[in-house]
Amino acid sequence: MVLHKGETFEHVYINEPAIDLHIVQEADSHVKIHIINLQDSEGQSEVTNLIHIDHADTGCMTEIYALACAGADDKISTRTRVHHDKGEGVSRQLIKFVLRDRAQGSFEGELKIRQDAQHVDAQQLNRNLVLTPTALMRTKPQLEIYADDVKASHGASTGQLDESALFYMRQRGIDEPTARRMLIGAFLKDVLDTIADEQQREALMDAIDRIV
Repeated sequence: MVLHKGETFEHVYINEPAIDLHIVQEADSHVKIHIINLQDSEGQSEVTNLIHIDHADTGCMTEIYALACAGADDKISTRTRVHHDKGEGVSRQLIKFVLRDRAQGSFEGELKIRQDAQHVDAQQLNRNLVLTPTALMRTKPQLEIYADDVKASHGASTGQLDESALFYMRQRGIDEPTARRMLIGAFLKDVLDTIADEQQREALMDAIDRIV
C-alpha cells in the first residue's frame, strides 16, 4: 500500500489470525494502527502479525499500538519494521503482552534510521506481563541509526504483577481476582487510551476484564 502525500490511514485490527501489512508513506502522511489480540481458546491458536512501514519522504508520522492477552497454549507473534528513509519523521511504537498458562508471545521490532533521515523522532517500547511460570515471552528490539541529528529510543521489559500493589489492594478489602484484573487493566490502559472510538475502547476493556 502506498499512502500518498498528506493522506491518513487509521485502522484497529481485532483478533485477526494473521496480519501482513506493508505501507510506503509519502510526504506528510499519517499511519495509526492498533493490533488487538485477545485469545481465549482452550486449545491452541497461533497468530502472526507483521507490520512494515517505510518513510519514503519527509514529514511522515507512524503510530503502532499492539496489545495481546493469551492463555492456554496460544502463540502470538508480532513483528514490526519501521524504516525512516527520509527526515523530519516521527514514529511511535507501544507493544504490550499479557501471558498466562502455557502461552507464548514474541515481539521483534526493527527501527532503522538511514543516513539521510535527519531530525527524526522515533520511539519503540515493549512491556510484558507473564502471569504464570509456564508462560514464555521473547522480545528482540533492534535500533539502527545512521543519521547524526535524531531522537531515538527503545526499551523492553518482562515481569510479573506487582505483589506489593496486590497486597495493598487486598488489605483494603478487594478480593484477589478483582485486584489482579484491576492491575492488568491499569497495565494495558495506555494502549487502549490511544483508540479514538470510545465505544470500541470500552468494549475492549470489558472483553479484557472477562478473560484475564
